Amino acid sequence: MPKVEVNDIQLYYEVHGQGEPLVLIMGLGANTRGWDMQIPPFSRAFQVVAFDNRGSGRSDKPASRYSIRLFADDTAALMDALGIASAHVYGQSMGGLIAQELALSYPQRVRTLVLGSTSCGGQQAVAALPEHITLMASLNTLSPEEAAEKGLPLMYSDEFIARKRQDLIARALAEAELRPPPDAFARQVQAAVGHEAYDRLPQIRCPTLIVSGSDDKIVPAENSRILAERIPNAELVVLPKAGHGYLMECAEESNAIVLDFLHRHRSGPIN
Repeated sequence: MPKVEVNDIQLYYEVHGQGEPLVLIMGLGANTRGWDMQIPPFSRAFQVVAFDNRGSGRSDKPASRYSIRLFADDTAALMDALGIASAHVYGQSMGGLIAQELALSYPQRVRTLVLGSTSCGGQQAVAALPEHITLMASLNTLSPEEAAEKGLPLMYSDEFIARKRQDLIARALAEAELRPPPDAFARQVQAAVGHEAYDRLPQIRCPTLIVSGSDDKIVPAENSRILAERIPNAELVVLPKAGHGYLMECAEESNAIVLDFLHRHRSGPIN
């Protein structure tokens, strides 16, 4: 398993395919396996870099304060270690917060930006319903079996769960070994809560695509509309009846949308 020293930690990463670099940034408590439905099609056209954020998966989990800026610094340092000057960047959920910060703090490093199921953070963001917040916060304290079962309605539409329940539970249990410990998860939560980019979003000048599920219970779709209004010339796609986990629920459709966007903004080797 490849790891590289990034700032003060060892960061787990994977590289797939060849071509222009595409950096994938996963969300709260998640890891590279969350991109399983994206890496194969994306790596046929791009050099895909996926990694586990500090505090998640196979990366180090130091007992220190995390922030979205620190996660963005880690991403830039990983790109440095891999010799990538600039890349297409796709961030999902908390990964979308990190991708925003990367584009704001390191604008020269981000060629295009894809923001999935995410928000601007802060007071301008539209919060999930209180019962959904409470359930989401509790999942990391439950047994893998309980978390897998109770987490499904947060992530997916009822129709998708009805068709794929056993597959989704089996997938969640297979990834349970990579769940972050509660203290690391809490530090990631605090980092996400502390993010606020609303006033700075107009500074993002790279081509930007924003994707959301219309029925997202964790990050309501209205957040994507706010991002699209604040980021100049951003494109917005809202997937009908899809939940927060559209990467799986609408994998074929969302992958095609993202690949179309990326192909329209290809410009030859950039590493």
